[in-house]
Amino acid sequence: MTDFPFTADDLAALRQWDTPTICNALELVVPHRRGYGFTIRPFLTVDPTLRPICGLARTGTIRASAPSGRTREVDRAARLGWYDYVEAAPMPTVVVLHDLDDTPGTGSFWGEVHTAVHKALGAQGVVTNGATRDIDMSAPGFQMLAGMVSPSHAYVHIVQYGQEVSVHGMAAHHEAVVHADRHGAVVIPHDAVTKLPAAIDQCIRREAVILEFCRSREFSAAGLKDVLARADEVH
Repeated sequence: MTDFPFTADDLAALRQWDTPTICNALELVVPHRRGYGFTIRPFLTVDPTLRPICGLARTGTIRASAPSGRTREVDRAARLGWYDYVEAAPMPTVVVLHDLDDTPGTGSFWGEVHTAVHKALGAQGVVTNGATRDIDMSAPGFQMLAGMVSPSHAYVHIVQYGQEVSVHGMAAHHEAVVHADRHGAVVIPHDAVTKLPAAIDQCIRREAVILEFCRSREFSAAGLKDVLARADEVH
């Protein structure tokens, strides 16, 4: 079992901030990660009002455009093995599921039943380039960032799980820490988790200097130059 340098409480604490704020703080904590590690294409967010999610990644791949070519028993074993894999996590999870079809979303893995199943297994939500359906009947509080809505599950089946996947430009490996909300998702390096709250505080204090000046009657472009310099000195 992985020896994590953080606790479930540390992950829960990060849910109080939105994903752009997490990305801002990561620029301070792991500056070499500034250009990657987050999603770069838009999602359909089923419920934009839900709070951010943050948990250990449970990764997998699916296909739906054609039958798997396996026996029914093998397909069922893959599905049950996936459930065991999600449940076995030592902390709450975020599912990152890559639809491998040439036309992702031909069939939906996510609907009324699977949102309920995965919520019960400890998952807070899913980040996928595939589809969702049963929007009005999905499990309350289960966040879904999906590529699209599709009415059918077609031939959807689990291909593999536990490997590194890539969804909308974000690579995520087994037990990566994933933070997500209506803006998208980002992977947080394990050793950065406990450093983020202090970095977030620094980001907020820097922005406060600028925002306060922008809202004041004394605002001017010339004055802004001085304020930006002062903001850079906030530590």
